[in-house]
Amino acid sequence: MFLASRLPRMVFFFLQMETLQTVLPYAQIVLSLLLIVGIVLQSRGASLGGAFGGDNFASTFFKRRGAEKFLFNATILVALLWIVAAALGFLI
Repeated sequence: MFLASRLPRMVFFFLQMETLQTVLPYAQIVLSLLLIVGIVLQSRGASLGGAFGGDNFASTFFKRRGAEKFLFNATILVALLWIVAAALGFLI
């Protein structure tokens, strides 16, 4: 009796896991592409020396505002979602 009452829940849970296994790789691909685009859009006009830690007078610290702040926060959110999707893919 106990197992019979839980059987529909177990089947529903199994179907959800199967759907997650099907959708998760595509979600990881989309999130990785969004992460790449977000990072590339944030690149500044620094020279190659500035990319490797060289001194660049154009690289000053300033406060992000408007669209730049939104893009920065959105990139962080996409990176966190990508990490969660990768962890779920590993656990499943």
